[in-house]
Amino acid sequence: MLTYNTQLRPLELPEYGRNIQSMVDYCLTIPDREERTQCAYTILAAMANLFPELKANGGEYNHKLWDHLMIMSDFQLDIDFPCEVITREKLYTKPDKINYDDNQFRFRHYGKNIEQMIAKAAEMELGEERDELILLIANHMKKLMLGFNRDGVDDSRIFNDLAVMSHGAIRISPDRMRLREFIEPPKPATGKKKKKK
Repeated sequence: MLTYNTQLRPLELPEYGRNIQSMVDYCLTIPDREERTQCAYTILAAMANLFPELKANGGEYNHKLWDHLMIMSDFQLDIDFPCEVITREKLYTKPDKINYDDNQFRFRHYGKNIEQMIAKAAEMELGEERDELILLIANHMKKLMLGFNRDGVDDSRIFNDLAVMSHGAIRISPDRMRLREFIEPPKPATGKKKKKK
């Protein structure tokens, strides 16, 4: 009766195939440590031949192969490794929790970067450089607002939001400054054109 792969235990690293896994299983049964080490080196060479395009990485690639060999042996392979290999604890460690900023901000459609740029502009000394930065920020805010509200955006609304976000440090009159008019690009045609005969 035939034995099918579905009846065998699942492979830890299926990219190497059932034959390499069988070699690793055989290597674990060799009682002599020196002979087992020589067998592991032979298996490693066979694993490297499966992916010759990755050999250019040199030592880093060989280190990865030794790690894979250790994983395929279920961390039971006891040989003289040429480098430090991965352990079960290191393989299944969870990454550190990322602390997210829980600060809720009122103008989510502008994003956190705009909020930080406004704070930086509010700290600057009065002058031409500050005015240019504020104009760039306001134009970008208008573009972001158009993505949020396609019906159109009034410059006075942008200036009002700018004043609120800067806690009153940046106040601009719509009469003194004009923002760019952004035109929505035409939508591409989705229908297929029929060929003329």
